[in-house]
Amino acid sequence: MAGTDGYLKNLARRKSIQSILDESADDSRSLKRVLGGFDLFMLGIGGIIGAGIFALIGTAAAGDSLRPGAGPSIIISIILTAVACLFCGLCYAEFASMVPISGSAYTYAYASLGELLAWIIGWDLLLEYAVGNIAVAVSWSGYFVEFLRSFGLEFPRYLAVDWVTAAKHPEIAEAAPKIFGTPVIFNLPAVFIVALLTVVLTLGIKLSSRFNMTMVMIKLAVLAFFVCVGAFFVDPANWKPFAPNGWAGIQSGAAIFFFAFIGFDAVSTAAEETRNPKKDLPVGILGSLAFATCAYLLVAFILTGMIPAKDLNTAEPLSVAMRVVDMNWAAAIVAFGSIVAHTAVLLVFQLGQPRIFFSMARDGLLPKGLAKVHPKFKTPYVATIIAGVFVAAGAAVSSLEEMADLCNIGTLAAFVIVCLGIVILRAKEPGRQRAFRTPFVPLVPILGILFCFFLILGLPKLAWIRFALWLLVGLVLYFIFGFRKSRLRTEMENGS
Repeated sequence: MAGTDGYLKNLARRKSIQSILDESADDSRSLKRVLGGFDLFMLGIGGIIGAGIFALIGTAAAGDSLRPGAGPSIIISIILTAVACLFCGLCYAEFASMVPISGSAYTYAYASLGELLAWIIGWDLLLEYAVGNIAVAVSWSGYFVEFLRSFGLEFPRYLAVDWVTAAKHPEIAEAAPKIFGTPVIFNLPAVFIVALLTVVLTLGIKLSSRFNMTMVMIKLAVLAFFVCVGAFFVDPANWKPFAPNGWAGIQSGAAIFFFAFIGFDAVSTAAEETRNPKKDLPVGILGSLAFATCAYLLVAFILTGMIPAKDLNTAEPLSVAMRVVDMNWAAAIVAFGSIVAHTAVLLVFQLGQPRIFFSMARDGLLPKGLAKVHPKFKTPYVATIIAGVFVAAGAAVSSLEEMADLCNIGTLAAFVIVCLGIVILRAKEPGRQRAFRTPFVPLVPILGILFCFFLILGLPKLAWIRFALWLLVGLVLYFIFGFRKSRLRTEMENGS
């Protein structure tokens, strides 16, 4: 019995906040602090405004074979999702100002809930960023092909789709070249963009930040263009019925559209590269979340007024809306803006994922090679390259909707643990200095947890099954490797 108690105690071992901060001060194992508040705000905008507004808003409004659509009431879906993210964002802001380290929610969980839950949250975050980026890369490819089509150029379909899509359209496989009788079918544009951004991210965080700022400015200009032009084609009749599938459609729309909002989480992964994280991280997280919500509501209002919501179940809803009203030249501009927007999201998510790898490897829970920092560029280059290879391989053969659902459920689980961590750490370390304090604790964290569960219930059962399998694989890896190699366990056993 005593042995069992000791084993369980090891699973719940917590890493002190002070030791986390001390480790980040080691130059050989830390990243370069060069980002300011505006950089973080723009990273947040880069991560939030992208695939959601340019692609998934159509699925959320129209629905698909697995779930009902929200119709014009997608506006309510967006508000519900924004409120859920606000509660979670307030909790993130407190943790980020208190523990300004690159591990994001993984590090927060290690400090408040113990090693096993930290591993689970880290494993969830890997799912969020890797699978999320696969979804965004696939969507990027769709808009890239649409953009070329605007100029009369047809990209070979067998080099821009996944196997599932190809199976539904036999003509694609028939047109594809064969190797030993097997059609060559994969998503080449998705692979290309992931490879390009992996190189940019390896070369330095400041270069990545400037690249992101440029893309953010372009995509905001394109969204403003869509709103201004689209406003002339709004027909109020398209807003009736407002909620064709009732509350079920609104909930489903919120669960789908949640994918659009998760970019604010990526801001916290850049904490270790921020000059004044205690001040700038809350500004970057909450500021980008508020700005993006306003942009989403405005675009959704115009889009659902331009064409009936049932016609929006397409990978390129904004471009399709422009084509429906015979504005082909405007559709080309929107398609270009979407390419830029998706690129920014890919950049931010690909920035976040390696830093989760980096933090987990620094703690001994993943192979230590992933914690290597480039001597010149001061980036986690090994983790960045491995993440790029994984995402490129997944994007080559995956579809958008499946990846988005899996990403959403993993992220929502992570948000639940962050909210729970705030309540626990307030009780365990009430006197610790907090540059930003989540208001109305425990009410706000509890509301964050409840809203996350509300959104999880709106996801299809298949997403639950895949998520359960992902967690099972993660737990097996933890007990095979992480539990035995944990630096914290070694230090505790050595009495250091």
